[in-house]
Amino acid sequence: MNLELSDEQIALRDTVRSFLAEKASIAGHVRPMLEDPTGTTDDVWRGLVALGTTGLLVPPEYDGAGMTMIEAGIVLEELGAGLHPGPWLSTAVAAPRALTRFGVESATAAPLFRGIADGSSTATVGPLDGARPTAVEQGDGFVLRGAMDNVADIAAAAVLLVLADGQDNTGLFAVQTSAPGIDVTPQSGIDQTRKHFRVALDATPAQRLATASAETIEALVDDVVIAWAADALGAARAVLHLAVEYAKVRRQFGQPIGAFQAVQHLCVDMYETVELARSGVIHALWAADAADGDERHLAAMRAKAFAGRLASVADNAIQVFGGIGYTWEHDAHLYFKRLLSWNAFLGGPDRYLVDVGAQFVESALH
Repeated sequence: MNLELSDEQIALRDTVRSFLAEKASIAGHVRPMLEDPTGTTDDVWRGLVALGTTGLLVPPEYDGAGMTMIEAGIVLEELGAGLHPGPWLSTAVAAPRALTRFGVESATAAPLFRGIADGSSTATVGPLDGARPTAVEQGDGFVLRGAMDNVADIAAAAVLLVLADGQDNTGLFAVQTSAPGIDVTPQSGIDQTRKHFRVALDATPAQRLATASAETIEALVDDVVIAWAADALGAARAVLHLAVEYAKVRRQFGQPIGAFQAVQHLCVDMYETVELARSGVIHALWAADAADGDERHLAAMRAKAFAGRLASVADNAIQVFGGIGYTWEHDAHLYFKRLLSWNAFLGGPDRYLVDVGAQFVESALH
């Protein structure tokens, strides 16, 4: 595992960072998209496609870049730093990883992969936890019935990849979001940059793609958790930078507030937390591709268990900003909400802390 970025990875990071600053800034894009259910515009999405980012995890035989979760994590960190509200994680990470993890046959997967890579299609995956719809054979195909909560980005998606329970097993199914019998309701949350929905399926036509074993489902959930962790790392890094720069210029009692020990301690605590998270995220991104299932799952659990600590970075940053940090006009609260949504994703960190502790005890005893 290499902790240093290669020249190509640095170029990817800088290109995405520049694009977001120029074409999808917080003031010019993120805030106008807070009430938009899709979270993106055609121009911004086409820009991300033109950079090749949507095809990073698409195999080369389907016109993708065939890169690893490390490269996806580099993009995600920049998207988190820019509070990007669009469906990139769902389309460019969750969907291609699902198709790859479940071993969908080439002839079936090809149009989905190619659509993601060239930007002609957007996709999302669900449910990652909770109740699953039921798949019923009907004629030569299948229909799905049931409801799912917290499905991300479906308002922007053309295809929904559904984990559904059949009579004998769980399968991965493709549903066109324009199909009959599908009802989508927005679900409000603390973070307006994340778009989540309740999806009800009533005899909705679906294409069966593959059988989904418990191990494969766990692997996909780990991939998405690790991807969210990279996004959260970017958000924490950005709000830390804002707080440190503010502490250099905001003056009280004739000197910058950064000269006061209490403020210095807050900044050091934030920096330490971000760098601890960085090492965990880098390891988890590497493990998603290169480690065995046990190590990958433990890395994902560790990243999620640290979510509460990472959310404290934005909390401490607001303490540095003082009163202005609580205002709607300041961006600090948007970062705080982004990190709180990561903290709540698939359950709070306490259960993951328990699991990580249990794993540690088991390894110590053996």
